[in-house]
Amino acid sequence: MLGRLNHVAIAVPNLGAAVLLYRKSLEAIVTAPQRLPEHGVTVVFVELPNTKIELLEPLGEDSPIAAFLLKNPSGGMHHICYEVENIIKSRDHLIASGARILGDGEPKIGAHGKPVLFLHPKDFFGTLIELEQA
Repeated sequence: MLGRLNHVAIAVPNLGAAVLLYRKSLEAIVTAPQRLPEHGVTVVFVELPNTKIELLEPLGEDSPIAAFLLKNPSGGMHHICYEVENIIKSRDHLIASGARILGDGEPKIGAHGKPVLFLHPKDFFGTLIELEQA
């Protein structure tokens, strides 16, 4: 079911400062900020030869990232994203195996314009997993 690693997401308290640090210190190529109100975040992607790092900051106090940053004020790894060929087939398989899908179980459009789902971290050793249709 799993395809390649799409990205690792890191929640940051200040996206501008994080972008500057990645560009200056790591000489990274960083995309322009993208607001995703339906997910409550603003994101950028650090482009790597074999994957991406997603830096995300909350878009308002109701953002799930705002809650994450309350517990982790300096930021930290938020989730990992794997590609899947068919998100509906993958979702149905996961539900049949007892995994919990966050939200209403229906895919939403993610930052890459593709359907995504999130899996409950308690079902995967404390790691929030995002699935993105390839």
